[in-house]
Amino acid sequence: MISMDILKELCQKSNSKSILLVLDGLGGISRIPDGKTELETASTPNLDSLACNSITGMVDPISKGITPGSGPAHLSLFGYDPIKYRIGRGVLSALGIGFDFQPSDVAARINFATVAEDGRITDRRAGRLDTEKNGQLCSILNRIKIPGVEIFVRTVKEHRAIVVFRGNGLSGDLTDSDPQRAGVFPLPVRSHNDTREAKETARLANRFIEECRGILSKEEVANMVLLRGFAQFCPLPSMHEIYKLNAAAIANYPMYRGVARLVGMTVLDCGESIEDELDTLAREFQNYDFFYLHIKKTDSYGEDGDFDQKVHIIEKVDKHIPQIMNLDPDVIVVTGDHSTPAVLTAHSWHPNPVLLYSRWCRPDKVRAFSESECINGGLGHINALDIMPLILANALRLNKFGA
Repeated sequence: MISMDILKELCQKSNSKSILLVLDGLGGISRIPDGKTELETASTPNLDSLACNSITGMVDPISKGITPGSGPAHLSLFGYDPIKYRIGRGVLSALGIGFDFQPSDVAARINFATVAEDGRITDRRAGRLDTEKNGQLCSILNRIKIPGVEIFVRTVKEHRAIVVFRGNGLSGDLTDSDPQRAGVFPLPVRSHNDTREAKETARLANRFIEECRGILSKEEVANMVLLRGFAQFCPLPSMHEIYKLNAAAIANYPMYRGVARLVGMTVLDCGESIEDELDTLAREFQNYDFFYLHIKKTDSYGEDGDFDQKVHIIEKVDKHIPQIMNLDPDVIVVTGDHSTPAVLTAHSWHPNPVLLYSRWCRPDKVRAFSESECINGGLGHINALDIMPLILANALRLNKFGA
């Protein structure tokens, strides 16, 4: 994998247009032995046709066998080494709703959750709580006062919210309270190190959780909060600085808007539906030269264990592929950020299929866009960090390396 410093030297400006279409949680596994994945079950004539004129392969978001979170998986797709740039989910979610960070702030992602009388988690997402109800609860929790720190609680979407702690001597080097599975108790927040700052911030976070528990105790569904992704904000070099791209993000979930904003993309208003997103792409196509187009529901239905609805979303996206191709992009890449097999109801380590179409690619013999087909593709088995150099090369944006 080539370094960012080298890419920065090689990149040049161009009039080319590129689209990175990310079906969140795209990869899957079959419901029965020797069966089909969600993508293989879906009827995808347009993606299959595109694959016939593309070069394809399989992509590991981080490394073989590693299950990624959405933040690091997306950073990889954008060419940022997620091992070097370890950005917590709290910061990404806060950026996604436009929270105004100060340097010492510590942010964490909140899941409103349901716990039983004995305190065990029964639903980590509180039935994917309605966003309006989320906002009402956040307004109440935002009144919590703890000496020595200022607290901001803000709604994100559905069951997701954020908490930001503001004060002197805070640290984001903390563990999660979210065990990321049901049937167990929430975890205490602990410090990753023995510094006074981390220990004190862990104490404040646990105090906040206890305050929330008391306030939410009478709620039937959202009667607990789970915290994860503690972090402090650290700016990254922008895609314009590194790749000389005027990049735009079309994503309707705040966390993905946040990671796009973190790498310097212009985040476009795009409504809620896939149709709204594609209308935004068409309207703004002449104004930017790189588009990140994100589809969320493939991941949501995978996490919910709804195989058939994940299939439905893939088919819905497929119907709009001609609309995208009619814009005549110079490069289009279709892939996922990570796999979310419905049978696992969670992110997984399985690689994602990828296709890359351009005038300059070497089409392989793959004739369908699926896991079982793309594993035979000409790109082979690559890392997600290879995606951006491939986009740039096929957009004729990379100069020669060396004499």
